[in-house]
Amino acid sequence: MLVMESLRGKLLVASPSLLDPNFRRTVVLIAEHSEDGAMGVVLNRESELEVDDAAPSLAELVEPGAHVLEGGPVQPAAVVVMAEFDDTAAAATLVVEDVGFVAAETDFDALPEAVRRVRVFAGLSGWGPGQLESEIERDDWIVAPALPEDVFSEDADALWSAVLERKGGQFALVARMPDDPSLN
Repeated sequence: MLVMESLRGKLLVASPSLLDPNFRRTVVLIAEHSEDGAMGVVLNRESELEVDDAAPSLAELVEPGAHVLEGGPVQPAAVVVMAEFDDTAAAATLVVEDVGFVAAETDFDALPEAVRRVRVFAGLSGWGPGQLESEIERDDWIVAPALPEDVFSEDADALWSAVLERKGGQFALVARMPDDPSLN
């Protein structure tokens, strides 16, 4: 089995050959990665559901009309909240710079003073021991550095291409590939 350093705080960009509908053309921020497995959230799958409707207690933390993002196929009913923290002590855990998870027991009324931006996800993505390493070895994923802006991207549909463009070289060519290569 491939042994690698932790990918915590990195992005996984689905390679064009990854056809699993749960992850096709996704960008996943890895929040935890150890020998026990990995966990992250898909950053570029916006749902039709607005935060106001799904979690009214979180509505004042996000921009009006903000949508819940589909964080992944694991526990799709679970609400996961990520924020850019002014007060990093308020974070349950930080993932990339001052961006991390809001603790479940957080007082949401006090949260606006501790954060600058918030994203709400339904569900998460998870891998068992060795599973992610095998997928990377099989070239299902392209690993890229994460930036706080990736979590708060204004255009979820463009994030996959934007991260590949930023990575440069052959990945910039992949970024310009049409969704259906047969149309090229």
